[in-house]
Amino acid sequence: MNLSSEKLKHEQRFEFGKNWKSFLTSLNDDRIIQAEESLKKMLGLENLNGKTFLDIGSGSGLFSLAAKRMGATVHSFDYDPQSVACTKELKQRYFPQDPHWVIEEGSALDEQYLNKLGTFDIVYSWGVLHHTGDMTKAIELSSERVKADGLFFIAIYNDQGGASRRWLAIKKFYNKLPHFLQPLIVLFIASYYEIKYSLILLLKGRNPLPFHNWKESKKSRGMSVWHDWVDWCGGLPFEVAKPENIIVPLLNKGFILANLSTCGGSWGCNQYVFIKNIGS
Repeated sequence: MNLSSEKLKHEQRFEFGKNWKSFLTSLNDDRIIQAEESLKKMLGLENLNGKTFLDIGSGSGLFSLAAKRMGATVHSFDYDPQSVACTKELKQRYFPQDPHWVIEEGSALDEQYLNKLGTFDIVYSWGVLHHTGDMTKAIELSSERVKADGLFFIAIYNDQGGASRRWLAIKKFYNKLPHFLQPLIVLFIASYYEIKYSLILLLKGRNPLPFHNWKESKKSRGMSVWHDWVDWCGGLPFEVAKPENIIVPLLNKGFILANLSTCGGSWGCNQYVFIKNIGS
């Protein structure tokens, strides 16, 4: 399903880098360790020693940092200049002057730029390719950066049909608002869903307190629940896909599905790890 905000006819684009800059104020060692653990779990690797790692859409730089700490040689790039600045800030904090972590501004839709990068043992893009305005092309171009027998780890928004269209309308509305009103929309929507889920939990005899699972949610990838909500409410461009729409085209390109973590058919991202078959 193409929900790319009509190919950005009105050039609505969420300020991802601004959100990541705010997130860095809450970054600590615990979040970094959780990011590392999430990479280990999905990739099935305890370390990345001797491996090259391409982070497409590095955002805050958290997962580039996690890969670097796990031993990888890292190349990070992002379309948003503020996101590039965030990634550079993390490098300056933890790996200043390290020649094995390169950070650039670039686009996942720029075939010429991507071709210059060469290929990598691990190509990683979590929650990014559905924000490019042309998800299908972005996935195809990104997959070509994977070495033979390398890993391709992507996360793509789940297609919920009508619910996804409603979220697209919310995102468009959010981006039209003055900046000072946008946090109020995030608070309203987050509270609405938390209260809704609390009532469901109450009926199931579980802890119904609003936001009770925020601490646990942070542990899943080391992220901030608030900044995730901001991203979710405002993130444009916006496309979604059912798992089969991601898996089948990549199988046809010679990839093998090695790991899959779905969001259970609800809103959120499905995570995919593919192996590029030797000779494909």
